[in-house]
Amino acid sequence: MLQPATPKQQVKTAIIGLGANILVNKLSLSETINSGLSMLAGEGVEIQSVSRFFSTPCFPAGAGPDYVNAAALLRVDMTAKDLLSRMHDIEESLGRERVVRWGQRTLDIDLLAFGDDIAPDLAGYLQWRDLPVEEQSIRAPEQMILPHPRLQDRAFVLVPMADVAPEWCHPVTGLSTLQMLADLDGDEVAQVRPL
Repeated sequence: MLQPATPKQQVKTAIIGLGANILVNKLSLSETINSGLSMLAGEGVEIQSVSRFFSTPCFPAGAGPDYVNAAALLRVDMTAKDLLSRMHDIEESLGRERVVRWGQRTLDIDLLAFGDDIAPDLAGYLQWRDLPVEEQSIRAPEQMILPHPRLQDRAFVLVPMADVAPEWCHPVTGLSTLQMLADLDGDEVAQVRPL
């Protein structure tokens, strides 16, 4: 009996954020991020552009050493779930341990956006976006939330993202990366400094 053909995954654009604040294997923080990007490239992932690297204050304040952050624009031929799984495997191979929410990291790779997907749905996205700050530090979603529910609130995400996707429009708010960045506190933005 013939099996129905499975639909081919549509090629999509994805935006990722990368950050590190703990040295691993004698690599500098920038070298760790570059290693993660090298491991990500290939097999359905084409890195189209990478932002400058930035020194950023640790978030939340006082939780550890400052970070190096960057962003990358990808062309992907896989599902968001498969991309996220691959990113988690890379984090783990570079020593990432998920012990404390918002804890120090050898490498953190966040899927910021996957095309104009909203996941799991608009209501689920809004629930996590609007989660009170005191709950954000203790609760983590059990499913993928797209776009990243707090990207619009964080200079350490938007400043690098503006290098690779300045005109990207948020599928819920309709605001571009540059518009979201302009809405942030200028002092917070000024703390994100190119290396």
